[in-house]
Amino acid sequence: MNRTNDYAFKRILGSEEGKEALLGFLNAVLKPPSGREFTYVELLDRELDPASLLDRGARLDVLARTVHGTLVNIEVQITNKYDIDRRTLFYWARLYQGQLGTGQRFIELRPTITINILGFNWFTDDERYQHTFHIREDESGQLLCNDLEIHFLELEKVKKLKRRPQDALEAWLMYLNNLEGEEMEAIAMENPAIRKALTIEEAFKRNEQERRLYELREKALRDEISMMAGARAEGKAEGKVEMAQEAICQYLEARFGKASRGLQKKVTQYNNLEVLTKIMNKIYTASSLEDARAIIEA
Repeated sequence: MNRTNDYAFKRILGSEEGKEALLGFLNAVLKPPSGREFTYVELLDRELDPASLLDRGARLDVLARTVHGTLVNIEVQITNKYDIDRRTLFYWARLYQGQLGTGQRFIELRPTITINILGFNWFTDDERYQHTFHIREDESGQLLCNDLEIHFLELEKVKKLKRRPQDALEAWLMYLNNLEGEEMEAIAMENPAIRKALTIEEAFKRNEQERRLYELREKALRDEISMMAGARAEGKAEGKVEMAQEAICQYLEARFGKASRGLQKKVTQYNNLEVLTKIMNKIYTASSLEDARAIIEA
């Protein structure tokens, strides 16, 4: 089974049954001080609509809240869409600002953590498989606050280690790289959280309905990879146009929802790659639907 299939990942680590596994993963990634390990999380995810599993743009991530109110968002990103930095900031910002309701004070905002699990190398000039970002002052390195924390975990780099994992994070990344056999069994024996994940995984594989939903999602992911690879390999303008249209429409849907459907239709009617590129470069600055309309119709 492909453990980076985001539907399977969500069912294994984003379910009530998988909380033990999720806590183990979070402690491995975030490395809290001894004695302050995470022992409780509240899952905030809604149930999935099976109809969305064939939608290549669907975001099947895991969202949880710790006992201290910190929000943690985990997303699996297998294909390189070349905008993971801006996408990450956009979704982090939505989670952060979404904490406050009418009349609430800024002091009530809690830290928000994003963990991106990448199936490709984003930091190509660095062999480290984990990169962590905060907001710091340029010269002194002084931390502004703890409210922003973003992690990138690159699975491809872990494949090159060719050794036993040296800590819990490496063990989890080997698990996510679909390690099997005696090596996986040895890791699971030393890591109860991974052992729990494997137990849930086996039950998942025996469930006919879950297998069917998993396969639907796997098909969507394969289609997305094939489309992007084909466009790159052949260099076809129409392939690039389709990717640009899809990227703009995904942003409009995420940012403005159903109200943007008319604009999305207009975007799909544009076949000029230069025009679409200009829209892509500006669309992230749109703070309202009218701003987006002005950019698209300019």
